[in-house]
Amino acid sequence: MEPADVARLERATVAGVAPRRVVERDGWILALDDGPMGRTRSAAPLSHDPPPPLTPALAGTYAAEGLPAAFRVPDLASLAPVIRGLAGAGYRPSEPTWMMAARATAVSAFAGPGAGGAWPVLLEAPDPDWISTFCGPGFDAAEGARRVAQLVRSPGARFAAVREGDRTLAVGVLSRAGGAGGIHGMRTAPDQRGRGHAGRILAAFGRQAVDWGLEDLVLQVEAGNPARSLYRAAGFSELWRYWYWR
Repeated sequence: MEPADVARLERATVAGVAPRRVVERDGWILALDDGPMGRTRSAAPLSHDPPPPLTPALAGTYAAEGLPAAFRVPDLASLAPVIRGLAGAGYRPSEPTWMMAARATAVSAFAGPGAGGAWPVLLEAPDPDWISTFCGPGFDAAEGARRVAQLVRSPGARFAAVREGDRTLAVGVLSRAGGAGGIHGMRTAPDQRGRGHAGRILAAFGRQAVDWGLEDLVLQVEAGNPARSLYRAAGFSELWRYWYWR
């Protein structure tokens, strides 16, 4: 992957979750927020090769905002000097997460198992039923409410809902910031899993991204999340695995 592509995807990743302040310095993009998502309150390198320097000014920027410094760093050989520096400074890794990307046209053609079910509706803002499913049984309601508050700030986002009758069965969010479509907040009610709802949401997001003129879709998924297999089937490839250093 070209250095310009790395920087573009990292900027899109941050823009899609709309942190309150973003700063670029010393080859890093710093998201400065106290939101619930790690991407909204961590720094990521804008280049993998060569790696950017790990300067004291980075942690100082977070301190000036009253925030703890955190770094989102891919575990690539080229970034070994950065990782050694973080470990030496007392930071510890957690939350291994994959960055994945796909062509919007490929995702638009995917529907997955049970493709004959209800097609998602795309909302410009989450309504009470959408929020109820996102924060409902099987999920942490307080953490979910904080995530909703963060995602509604995402510029031009669309909130997908699969509905049968008066019930919302599955939800997701598509952002269009930074020149790429970002997929966030994919959640299905526990008793509705395995019916293809998430696959139809992905396909709807692919079609919407194509309509917007966006070529790429990106998402982040925790390394242990079984949804990775769905994303691969929909056309997403794993670009790199990163860890949060705190």
